[in-house]
Amino acid sequence: QVQLVESGGGLVQAGGSLRLSCAASGRTFSTVTMGWFRQAPGKEREFVAAITRSGRNTRYVDSVKGRFTISRDNAKNTVYLQMNSLKPEDTAVYYCAADTRVRPPRTGREDYDYWGQGTQVTVSS
Repeated sequence: QVQLVESGGGLVQAGGSLRLSCAASGRTFSTVTMGWFRQAPGKEREFVAAITRSGRNTRYVDSVKGRFTISRDNAKNTVYLQMNSLKPEDTAVYYCAADTRVRPPRTGREDYDYWGQGTQVTVSS
């Protein structure tokens, strides 16, 4: 079992920055791949970024490459999503998720076993 709690969402103007955090508890954090997803109103939940257990490998959706950075601190059982140059189309509820299998970062919702409750990010134009 892995429990995930996101924080750091809020309202920001276009061009601004936010850093999301996801604190994990339960299973040893360093054994799980972590991902971030987002869901805008009326849309399906989509993959944003993922990071392997060691933090050495990451993966991003094309629309956030160069703007978002995923990182993790295994000593603090926390994964982060630094979001810069935010755009109104980044507005969504952001979820962190854990993949307990040993494999490269995946992008499918079905690949992740545990989910947080989500944190709202709103970018005004």
